Amino acid sequence: MPRFTVHVRDEWLAIPCKDIACTVGWLGKEALRRYIRNKPDNGGITSLEDVKFYVRRCQGLGLLDHADVLEDVLEDNDFVEVVIEGDVMSPDFIPSQPDIHLYTIYQEPEKYIFLDGNSLNTEDLLDLGKGLYKIKLTSEAENKVRQSRELLESIVKENKVVYGITTGFGKFARTVIPKSKLKELQENLVRSHAAGVGKPLSPERSRMLLALRINVLAKGYSGISLETLHQMVEAFNASCLSYIPEKGTVGASGDLAPLSHLALGLMGEGKMWSPKSGWADAKYVLQAHGLKPVSLEPKEVLRIFNLFKSLSSVFKRISKQIIFYAFLTDIHNLRPHPGQVEVAFRFRSLLDSDHHPSEIAESHRFCDRVQDAYTLRCCPQVHGVVNDTIAFVKSIIQTEINSATDNPMVFARRAETISGGNFHGEYPAKALDYLAIGVHELAAISERRIERLCNPSLSELPAFLVSEGGLNSGFMIAHCTAAALVSENKVLCHPSSVDSLSTSAATEDHVSMGGWAARKALRVIEHVEQGTVHLKVVF
Repeated sequence: MPRFTVHVRDEWLAIPCKDIACTVGWLGKEALRRYIRNKPDNGGITSLEDVKFYVRRCQGLGLLDHADVLEDVLEDNDFVEVVIEGDVMSPDFIPSQPDIHLYTIYQEPEKYIFLDGNSLNTEDLLDLGKGLYKIKLTSEAENKVRQSRELLESIVKENKVVYGITTGFGKFARTVIPKSKLKELQENLVRSHAAGVGKPLSPERSRMLLALRINVLAKGYSGISLETLHQMVEAFNASCLSYIPEKGTVGASGDLAPLSHLALGLMGEGKMWSPKSGWADAKYVLQAHGLKPVSLEPKEVLRIFNLFKSLSSVFKRISKQIIFYAFLTDIHNLRPHPGQVEVAFRFRSLLDSDHHPSEIAESHRFCDRVQDAYTLRCCPQVHGVVNDTIAFVKSIIQTEINSATDNPMVFARRAETISGGNFHGEYPAKALDYLAIGVHELAAISERRIERLCNPSLSELPAFLVSEGGLNSGFMIAHCTAAALVSENKVLCHPSSVDSLSTSAATEDHVSMGGWAARKALRVIEHVEQGTVHLKVVF
């Protein structure tokens, strides 16, 4: 029997349909009837006959006509929203709903990237985030996962006391949990730790986070079951993405809040997004894609948690945004930092050649000026260190992407588990603070060059580059926009990784604050990108 998932205000309802020749109007009324029946006050509706409503598909938000026949406009397990006339907004509305184009242009990929836990690179990660590929595990990775799980199951069977497997977590590490309660322990851990706040990560970043989690679990040091890992892969391939708030992590023990929300959706609880459904209850999204909720076994929750990879998933390629000027090879060979040398080379390539001599150099042949301002003269040095910063951070992130960060670690070949601290996020936290500071300089030096162009006392050009000043303001506000972005970046560049607040009853007594480092770095990068695009459009 066909079934449709219908959203009415704050409720998701599963509506079975015995006759697909029924109309959209019938579906809307049936959903409203069930909604009213479930409310003590009938949802404030006195008569169903007096209610005026609209019906639209969740995918693309297209309106449906009440007379449309269901079999003509909807598919089995489709998602539909009923909007009551007079309601301003559904109380269940999620503020950062992805743009409508994400629903309409999404095409399910046909190509796959094979993950083994060791060879994922940042370019592939970005492509996975964009939804360009599905995921498959290598056979070698599957074998390692099986061996790791077999060791863990033997530990449970023998009633050994091992942190996170047969005990509680954090401050409760000495509390031994009965075998009959181990499954309940996993579920309780997810629910209690899903305490993040703020708007959800975008589908692109959620895909990257899920892909990173799958990649590290594929290393075979986690003890997760192959069945659970396959379910995670299936959820990724169907683009079923949990609601993951961006705030709530202190950068220790594996981004507990964000990854709890990731796990919660996979369990069929909380909210989930897919191109087919938009935001809906996770259980309905999974059902619509023919997937079953993950049933977590001992230690599997900790395996999903102990990964400081939500930092890595905000990594962006930005080095190609740089503007270049020319300088002599002899100068830069005397201070041969790779980024500085490369930037100077690009300057020369763009602005001077045998076929196209530099017009700038020619115009200054008889100039009495000895040297230019730093913002012009020191471009290779300033832009160069940004290049080197990005390369350094990329190397840190690349290592993180393919690192095992679990605790305890399961060594199947040695038949033992060992506790350690690979979950600590200090490496990416420090690197991302450094990235924010480095990238900020691109905007800072660029804003000073805009000032030199717009200020007639510096440029010897008309004020704000406009011939009829006063009648026209020229590029006055373009410069203000750039200055505003740079000013905000200066505050954001204060490093978060120098701070630490003790949590978990002083068990986690030094944390990296890497989640905030990641979000700040991302915002700085966005400001630089916005400023670049804005100024390209204006100038």
